[in-house]
Amino acid sequence: MAKLLYQGHGSLRLTTADNRIIYIDPFAGEGYDKPADLILVTHQHSDHNQIDLPPKAEGCVVIQNMDALKQGAYQQFDAAGVHIEATEAYNKNHPKDKCVGYIVTVDGKTIYFAGDTAKTEQMETLAGRELDYALLPTDGIFTMGIPAAIECAKLIGAKHTIPIHMAPGRLFDKHKARKFVTEGAMIVEPGTEIEL
Repeated sequence: MAKLLYQGHGSLRLTTADNRIIYIDPFAGEGYDKPADLILVTHQHSDHNQIDLPPKAEGCVVIQNMDALKQGAYQQFDAAGVHIEATEAYNKNHPKDKCVGYIVTVDGKTIYFAGDTAKTEQMETLAGRELDYALLPTDGIFTMGIPAAIECAKLIGAKHTIPIHMAPGRLFDKHKARKFVTEGAMIVEPGTEIEL
């Protein structure tokens, strides 16, 4: 069974059932001790792209936004035993041509890492994907806030939606997290690893 560690802010570590390690937007928190088989970066802001933070296993694959979005086309990849699809991610602080999200299919589960975004046109198509998890930013400063994230969660319709990226400069904001109230909402604090 795959496991997901929320490291804090927008940083996550995914461990596959066969112990391959995937970091998403490495920057915050702890848990960078395991060598990476795959690193995914949604955009080039410094709180998302610290690809040298985790050690790298032999053959480690690094996929960044410039790899995932080429000439307006969102790319797909197979690496570290998972399937990755780049998705739209944008808002007033994040240009559409320089940011992506990712849908990762691992061990029979499908996880949407939205990246730094607001509501996108593509989100309307995601409800038909029957996503198991969606991770949405909620800070209301550089990304959408809690009310917009709740609206997106309802639109996407994932079985579980986890708010992240909620307090720039801090790993987490428990008070803000408690305001994320919607069907399937799941609050995960930094340093917590869940089984998917």
